[in-house]
Amino acid sequence: MSETAESLSFKRLKWHCRRGMLELDLLLEPFLDEVFLTLDEEDKARFYKLIESEDQDLFLWFMQTEVPQDPDLARIVDIIVTRVQPANSRA
Repeated sequence: MSETAESLSFKRLKWHCRRGMLELDLLLEPFLDEVFLTLDEEDKARFYKLIESEDQDLFLWFMQTEVPQDPDLARIVDIIVTRVQPANSRA
């Protein structure tokens, strides 16, 4: 699926990124705006899959308290977490 920032599918995805939990909103919305369109199709599909997850799971994954058992979800969580961490805090 090919998205542009103006496409209906992208606008729907943006709406789904508004979770109502500030911590999630601060990760998902900027990632969508700044990175999503640069992802390959497989990672875009992983992001769509991620958005279907429960907020409680997303929170634990993004806070790095837990790791998703699904390798696709683990990959996209890692991409997002790596993207939002300041460069000087990366190991």
